[in-house]
Amino acid sequence: MDSFAFMIHPLDPKADIARKYPKLAQTMPVVILHMLALFWPPVVLSHATGIRSASSGKEIEGWLIACPLTARQMMRLPASLVYHKIVQTGRLAERLGAQILGLGAYTSVVGDGGQTVARKLGLPLTTGDSYTAALALRALQDLGHRAGSTLERSTAAVVGATGAIGSACARALAPQLERIILVGKRQSRLDQVSDQVSGMGARQVSCSTHVDVIKEANLVISATSSGSPIIFPRHLKAGAIVCDVALPRDVSPQVAQERDDVLVVDGGLAEMPGGVSLGFDYRLPHGLTFGCMAETMVLAFEGRFENYTVGKDLDVDKVWEIERLANRHGFCLSGYRSFNRPLTDAQIQEVLSRLMQTARDSLA
Repeated sequence: MDSFAFMIHPLDPKADIARKYPKLAQTMPVVILHMLALFWPPVVLSHATGIRSASSGKEIEGWLIACPLTARQMMRLPASLVYHKIVQTGRLAERLGAQILGLGAYTSVVGDGGQTVARKLGLPLTTGDSYTAALALRALQDLGHRAGSTLERSTAAVVGATGAIGSACARALAPQLERIILVGKRQSRLDQVSDQVSGMGARQVSCSTHVDVIKEANLVISATSSGSPIIFPRHLKAGAIVCDVALPRDVSPQVAQERDDVLVVDGGLAEMPGGVSLGFDYRLPHGLTFGCMAETMVLAFEGRFENYTVGKDLDVDKVWEIERLANRHGFCLSGYRSFNRPLTDAQIQEVLSRLMQTARDSLA
Protein backbone atom coordinates (compact mmCIF):
# COMPACT_ATOMS: atom_id res chain seq x y z
CA MET A 1 0.00 0.00 0.00
CA ASP A 2 1.37 3.43 -0.93
CA SER A 3 1.87 5.75 2.00
CA PHE A 4 2.66 9.27 3.17
CA ALA A 5 3.63 11.11 6.31
CA PHE A 6 2.57 14.59 7.30
CA MET A 7 4.54 16.76 9.72
CA ILE A 8 2.94 19.20 12.14
CA HIS A 9 4.14 20.99 15.27
CA PRO A 10 2.65 22.93 18.20
CA LEU A 11 1.19 26.31 17.27
CA ASP A 12 -0.35 26.91 20.69
CA PRO A 13 1.98 25.05 23.11
CA LYS A 14 -0.55 24.54 25.91
CA ALA A 15 -3.50 23.53 23.75
CA ASP A 16 -1.61 21.48 21.16
CA ILE A 17 0.70 19.59 23.49
CA ALA A 18 -2.36 18.74 25.61
CA ARG A 19 -3.76 16.77 22.67
CA LYS A 20 -0.95 14.25 23.04
CA TYR A 21 0.29 14.80 26.60
CA PRO A 22 -2.60 16.29 28.62
CA LYS A 23 -0.99 15.96 32.06
CA LEU A 24 2.28 17.50 30.89
CA ALA A 25 0.50 20.51 29.39
CA GLN A 26 -1.62 20.99 32.50
CA THR A 27 1.26 20.96 34.97
CA MET A 28 4.04 22.73 33.06
CA PRO A 29 4.19 26.49 32.44
CA VAL A 30 4.61 27.59 28.83
CA VAL A 31 8.24 28.64 29.35
CA ILE A 32 9.10 25.08 30.45
CA LEU A 33 7.21 23.60 27.47
CA HIS A 34 9.31 25.74 25.14
CA MET A 35 12.47 24.52 26.82
CA LEU A 36 11.43 20.87 26.70
CA ALA A 37 10.63 21.20 23.00
CA LEU A 38 14.32 21.74 22.26
CA PHE A 39 15.18 18.29 23.59
CA TRP A 40 12.00 16.30 22.89
CA PRO A 41 12.31 13.71 20.11
CA PRO A 42 9.97 13.58 17.10
CA VAL A 43 6.65 11.89 17.86
CA VAL A 44 4.26 9.65 15.92
CA LEU A 45 0.84 11.13 16.60
CA SER A 46 -1.36 8.70 14.69
CA HIS A 47 -1.75 6.18 11.89
CA ALA A 48 -4.22 7.48 9.28
CA THR A 49 -6.38 4.83 7.60
CA GLY A 50 -9.47 4.50 5.41
CA ILE A 51 -8.11 6.92 2.81
CA ARG A 52 -9.65 5.75 -0.46
CA SER A 53 -9.77 7.52 -3.83
CA ALA A 54 -13.28 8.36 -5.01
CA SER A 55 -12.34 7.59 -8.63
CA SER A 56 -9.91 4.67 -8.62
CA GLY A 57 -10.74 3.07 -5.27
CA LYS A 58 -7.04 2.99 -4.45
CA GLU A 59 -6.35 3.00 -0.73
CA ILE A 60 -3.37 4.64 0.95
CA GLU A 61 -2.21 4.96 4.54
CA GLY A 62 -0.29 7.64 6.36
CA TRP A 63 1.16 8.88 9.60
CA LEU A 64 0.84 12.20 11.38
CA ILE A 65 4.18 13.00 12.94
CA ALA A 66 5.18 15.93 15.13
CA CYS A 67 8.29 18.06 15.13
CA PRO A 68 8.45 19.21 18.77
CA LEU A 69 9.44 22.83 18.12
CA THR A 70 6.77 25.45 18.79
CA ALA A 71 5.76 28.11 16.27
CA ARG A 72 7.71 30.76 18.20
CA GLN A 73 10.84 28.61 18.13
CA MET A 74 10.46 27.90 14.41
CA MET A 75 10.60 31.63 13.69
CA ARG A 76 13.18 32.72 16.28
CA LEU A 77 15.78 29.95 16.60
CA PRO A 78 18.77 29.75 14.24
CA ALA A 79 17.71 28.21 10.92
CA SER A 80 20.35 25.48 11.24
CA LEU A 81 18.80 24.24 14.50
CA VAL A 82 15.27 24.33 13.09
CA TYR A 83 16.41 22.46 9.97
CA HIS A 84 18.04 19.84 12.19
CA LYS A 85 14.79 19.19 14.11
CA ILE A 86 12.71 19.08 10.91
CA VAL A 87 15.16 16.66 9.26
CA GLN A 88 15.20 14.55 12.43
CA THR A 89 11.41 14.33 12.19
CA GLY A 90 11.68 13.50 8.48
CA ARG A 91 13.95 10.59 9.34
CA LEU A 92 11.12 9.25 11.49
CA ALA A 93 8.88 9.33 8.41
CA GLU A 94 11.53 7.35 6.53
CA ARG A 95 11.66 4.70 9.26
CA LEU A 96 7.88 4.37 9.17
CA GLY A 97 8.10 3.57 5.47
CA ALA A 98 6.41 6.70 4.12
CA GLN A 99 7.01 7.33 0.43
CA ILE A 100 6.36 11.09 0.51
CA LEU A 101 6.43 13.66 3.30
CA GLY A 102 4.22 16.72 3.67
CA LEU A 103 5.46 19.72 5.61
CA GLY A 104 2.75 21.40 7.63
CA ALA A 105 2.44 24.78 9.39
CA TYR A 106 5.78 26.55 9.95
CA THR A 107 7.89 23.55 8.88
CA SER A 108 7.16 24.64 5.31
CA VAL A 109 7.70 28.36 6.01
CA VAL A 110 11.06 28.45 7.73
CA GLY A 111 14.11 29.09 5.56
CA ASP A 112 13.82 28.20 1.89
CA GLY A 113 10.45 26.47 1.81
CA GLY A 114 11.68 22.88 2.13
CA GLN A 115 14.57 22.95 -0.33
CA THR A 116 17.29 22.40 2.27
CA VAL A 117 15.23 19.72 4.04
CA ALA A 118 14.61 17.92 0.73
CA ARG A 119 18.35 17.72 0.06
CA LYS A 120 18.97 16.15 3.46
CA LEU A 121 16.26 13.49 3.31
CA GLY A 122 16.00 10.32 1.30
CA LEU A 123 12.28 10.65 0.56
CA PRO A 124 10.53 13.32 -1.52
CA LEU A 125 8.46 16.04 0.09
CA THR A 126 5.94 18.76 -0.58
CA THR A 127 4.93 21.85 1.34
CA GLY A 128 1.35 21.49 0.10
CA ASP A 129 1.26 25.18 -0.73
CA SER A 130 0.01 24.62 -4.29
CA TYR A 131 -3.30 23.08 -3.24
CA THR A 132 -3.64 25.55 -0.36
CA ALA A 133 -3.36 28.37 -2.90
CA ALA A 134 -5.90 26.70 -5.19
CA LEU A 135 -8.43 26.38 -2.35
CA ALA A 136 -8.00 30.05 -1.39
CA LEU A 137 -8.44 31.19 -4.97
CA ARG A 138 -11.57 29.10 -5.49
CA ALA A 139 -13.11 30.36 -2.26
CA LEU A 140 -12.50 33.98 -3.21
CA GLN A 141 -13.82 33.46 -6.74
CA ASP A 142 -16.94 31.64 -5.51
CA LEU A 143 -17.83 34.12 -2.79
CA GLY A 144 -17.05 37.11 -4.99
CA HIS A 145 -19.31 35.71 -7.71
CA ARG A 146 -22.11 35.01 -5.25
CA ALA A 147 -21.83 38.59 -4.00
CA GLY A 148 -22.15 39.88 -7.56
CA SER A 149 -18.54 41.04 -7.73
CA THR A 150 -16.85 39.80 -10.89
CA LEU A 151 -13.07 39.60 -10.77
CA GLU A 152 -12.76 41.78 -13.87
CA ARG A 153 -14.30 44.71 -11.95
CA SER A 154 -12.67 43.98 -8.60
CA THR A 155 -9.76 45.29 -6.59
CA ALA A 156 -8.07 42.45 -4.72
CA ALA A 157 -5.38 42.64 -2.07
CA VAL A 158 -2.91 39.88 -1.25
CA VAL A 159 -1.38 40.20 2.22
CA GLY A 160 1.81 38.19 2.48
CA ALA A 161 2.36 38.61 -1.24
CA THR A 162 6.08 37.86 -0.93
CA GLY A 163 5.46 34.40 0.55
CA ALA A 164 4.95 31.20 -1.41
CA ILE A 165 1.14 31.07 -1.21
CA GLY A 166 0.59 34.82 -1.48
CA SER A 167 2.86 35.17 -4.50
CA ALA A 168 1.21 32.24 -6.26
CA CYS A 169 -2.27 33.65 -5.59
CA ALA A 170 -1.24 37.08 -6.88
CA ARG A 171 0.18 35.64 -10.09
CA ALA A 172 -2.85 33.40 -10.62
CA LEU A 173 -5.24 36.32 -10.15
CA ALA A 174 -3.20 38.73 -12.27
CA PRO A 175 -4.91 38.21 -15.66
CA GLN A 176 -8.40 38.43 -14.18
CA LEU A 177 -8.41 41.55 -12.02
CA GLU A 178 -9.03 45.23 -12.56
CA ARG A 179 -6.48 46.05 -9.85
CA ILE A 180 -4.31 44.11 -7.41
CA ILE A 181 -2.64 45.38 -4.23
CA LEU A 182 0.40 43.53 -2.92
CA VAL A 183 1.33 43.77 0.76
CA GLY A 184 4.53 42.38 2.24
CA LYS A 185 7.37 43.11 4.63
CA ARG A 186 10.26 43.69 2.21
CA GLN A 187 9.96 46.30 -0.52
CA SER A 188 12.69 44.70 -2.65
CA ARG A 189 10.84 41.39 -2.74
CA LEU A 190 7.52 43.17 -3.32
CA ASP A 191 9.03 44.82 -6.38
CA GLN A 192 10.02 41.41 -7.75
CA VAL A 193 6.54 39.99 -7.23
CA SER A 194 5.02 43.13 -8.75
CA ASP A 195 7.09 42.62 -11.89
CA GLN A 196 5.95 38.99 -12.09
CA VAL A 197 2.30 39.94 -11.61
CA SER A 198 2.52 42.67 -14.24
CA GLY A 199 4.17 40.23 -16.61
CA MET A 200 1.21 37.87 -16.23
CA GLY A 201 -1.27 40.46 -17.42
CA ALA A 202 -2.36 42.48 -14.39
CA ARG A 203 -3.72 45.85 -15.48
CA GLN A 204 -2.99 47.85 -12.30
CA VAL A 205 -0.53 46.75 -9.60
CA SER A 206 0.41 48.62 -6.44
CA CYS A 207 2.62 47.60 -3.51
CA SER A 208 2.93 48.54 0.13
CA THR A 209 4.64 47.39 3.29
CA HIS A 210 1.65 48.68 5.31
CA VAL A 211 -1.52 46.64 5.67
CA ASP A 212 -3.70 49.78 5.84
CA VAL A 213 -3.87 49.87 2.03
CA ILE A 214 -6.17 46.86 1.91
CA LYS A 215 -9.04 49.21 2.79
CA GLU A 216 -9.18 49.89 -0.94
CA ALA A 217 -9.90 46.21 -1.77
CA ASN A 218 -13.21 44.40 -1.91
CA LEU A 219 -11.50 40.98 -2.10
CA VAL A 220 -8.62 40.01 0.21
CA ILE A 221 -6.41 36.92 0.55
CA SER A 222 -4.15 36.92 3.60
CA ALA A 223 -1.37 34.34 3.89
CA THR A 224 1.40 35.54 6.17
CA SER A 225 3.45 33.74 8.80
CA SER A 226 3.16 36.58 11.31
CA GLY A 227 1.99 34.29 14.12
CA SER A 228 -0.55 36.82 15.43
CA PRO A 229 -3.35 38.99 14.00
CA ILE A 230 -2.35 41.81 11.69
CA ILE A 231 -5.76 42.68 10.16
CA PHE A 232 -8.13 44.58 12.43
CA PRO A 233 -11.59 46.15 11.96
CA ARG A 234 -10.16 49.49 10.83
CA HIS A 235 -8.29 47.88 7.93
CA LEU A 236 -11.27 46.54 5.96
CA LYS A 237 -13.54 48.19 3.44
CA ALA A 238 -17.29 47.89 3.94
CA GLY A 239 -18.48 44.93 1.88
CA ALA A 240 -15.07 43.23 1.76
CA ILE A 241 -14.68 39.46 1.48
CA VAL A 242 -11.57 38.09 3.18
CA CYS A 243 -10.05 34.62 2.82
CA ASP A 244 -7.63 34.07 5.72
CA VAL A 245 -5.21 31.27 4.86
CA ALA A 246 -2.73 31.87 7.68
CA LEU A 247 -2.23 29.69 10.76
CA PRO A 248 -2.43 31.19 13.30
CA ARG A 249 -4.98 33.40 11.58
CA ASP A 250 -4.09 36.87 10.28
CA VAL A 251 -7.52 38.39 10.92
CA SER A 252 -8.30 39.47 14.47
CA PRO A 253 -11.46 38.05 16.10
CA GLN A 254 -12.35 41.70 16.72
CA VAL A 255 -13.46 41.83 13.08
CA ALA A 256 -16.22 39.30 13.78
CA GLN A 257 -17.33 41.29 16.81
CA GLU A 258 -17.28 44.78 15.28
CA ARG A 259 -17.78 44.44 11.51
CA ASP A 260 -20.98 42.81 10.30
CA ASP A 261 -20.40 44.48 6.95
CA VAL A 262 -17.53 42.18 5.96
CA LEU A 263 -17.23 38.42 5.46
CA VAL A 264 -14.16 36.56 6.73
CA VAL A 265 -13.70 32.87 5.89
CA ASP A 266 -11.03 30.43 7.02
CA GLY A 267 -9.04 29.54 3.93
CA GLY A 268 -7.05 26.51 2.84
CA LEU A 269 -9.47 23.83 4.08
CA ALA A 270 -10.41 20.76 2.05
CA GLU A 271 -13.06 18.11 2.37
CA MET A 272 -11.63 14.58 2.17
CA PRO A 273 -13.14 11.50 0.53
CA GLY A 274 -15.49 9.67 2.92
CA GLY A 275 -14.26 7.18 5.48
CA VAL A 276 -10.94 8.78 6.37
CA SER A 277 -9.77 8.34 9.95
CA LEU A 278 -6.77 10.50 10.80
CA GLY A 279 -6.59 9.12 14.34
CA PHE A 280 -5.68 12.45 15.90
CA ASP A 281 -7.62 15.57 16.84
CA TYR A 282 -5.90 18.54 15.25
CA ARG A 283 -8.69 21.03 15.69
CA LEU A 284 -10.73 20.37 12.56
CA PRO A 285 -14.10 18.61 12.26
CA HIS A 286 -14.19 15.03 10.98
CA GLY A 287 -13.82 14.90 7.21
CA LEU A 288 -11.87 18.14 6.86
CA THR A 289 -8.15 18.67 6.50
CA PHE A 290 -5.73 21.41 5.55
CA GLY A 291 -4.84 21.85 1.90
CA CYS A 292 -1.20 21.03 2.59
CA MET A 293 -2.09 17.59 3.97
CA ALA A 294 -4.61 17.01 1.18
CA GLU A 295 -1.90 17.70 -1.41
CA THR A 296 0.35 15.10 0.22
CA MET A 297 -2.45 12.52 0.09
CA VAL A 298 -3.25 13.31 -3.54
CA LEU A 299 0.37 12.78 -4.56
CA ALA A 300 0.34 9.42 -2.78
CA PHE A 301 -2.84 8.45 -4.68
CA GLU A 302 -1.13 9.43 -7.91
CA GLY A 303 2.12 7.62 -7.08
CA ARG A 304 3.86 10.96 -7.67
CA PHE A 305 6.72 10.42 -5.25
CA GLU A 306 8.65 13.55 -6.14
CA ASN A 307 9.51 16.95 -4.66
CA TYR A 308 6.30 18.56 -5.86
CA THR A 309 5.81 21.94 -4.17
CA VAL A 310 9.18 23.04 -2.82
CA GLY A 311 10.65 26.53 -2.48
CA LYS A 312 9.11 29.98 -2.34
CA ASP A 313 8.34 30.53 -6.04
CA LEU A 314 5.43 28.24 -6.81
CA ASP A 315 4.53 27.21 -10.33
CA VAL A 316 0.99 28.46 -11.03
CA ASP A 317 0.48 25.57 -13.45
CA LYS A 318 1.03 23.19 -10.52
CA VAL A 319 -1.60 25.06 -8.50
CA TRP A 320 -4.22 24.17 -11.11
CA GLU A 321 -2.77 20.70 -11.76
CA ILE A 322 -3.01 19.64 -8.12
CA GLU A 323 -6.55 21.00 -7.96
CA ARG A 324 -7.55 18.81 -10.93
CA LEU A 325 -5.92 15.76 -9.36
CA ALA A 326 -7.53 16.47 -5.99
CA ASN A 327 -10.98 16.77 -7.57
CA ARG A 328 -10.46 13.44 -9.32
CA HIS A 329 -9.75 11.64 -6.05
CA GLY A 330 -12.66 13.18 -4.15
CA PHE A 331 -11.14 16.21 -2.43
CA CYS A 332 -12.87 19.55 -2.74
CA LEU A 333 -13.21 22.99 -1.21
CA SER A 334 -14.76 22.49 2.23
CA GLY A 335 -17.90 24.13 3.49
CA TYR A 336 -17.15 27.64 4.66
CA ARG A 337 -16.03 28.40 8.20
CA SER A 338 -15.36 31.71 9.90
CA PHE A 339 -13.07 31.96 12.92
CA ASN A 340 -13.29 28.17 13.19
CA ARG A 341 -17.09 28.13 13.25
CA PRO A 342 -19.14 26.61 10.42
CA LEU A 343 -21.26 28.86 8.24
CA THR A 344 -24.51 27.53 6.83
CA ASP A 345 -25.58 28.43 3.30
CA ALA A 346 -28.33 30.57 4.80
CA GLN A 347 -25.83 32.46 6.95
CA ILE A 348 -23.52 33.01 3.98
CA GLN A 349 -26.37 34.27 1.82
CA GLU A 350 -27.53 36.60 4.58
CA VAL A 351 -24.03 38.09 4.93
CA LEU A 352 -23.53 38.34 1.17
CA SER A 353 -26.90 40.07 0.76
CA ARG A 354 -25.83 42.58 3.41
CA LEU A 355 -22.51 43.09 1.63
CA MET A 356 -24.24 43.68 -1.70
CA GLN A 357 -26.55 46.26 -0.08
CA THR A 358 -23.52 47.95 1.48
CA ALA A 359 -21.85 48.12 -1.93
CA ARG A 360 -24.99 49.60 -3.53
CA ASP A 361 -25.29 52.19 -0.77
CA SER A 362 -21.69 53.26 -1.27
CA LEU A 363 -22.37 53.91 -4.95
CA ALA A 364 -25.60 55.84 -4.31
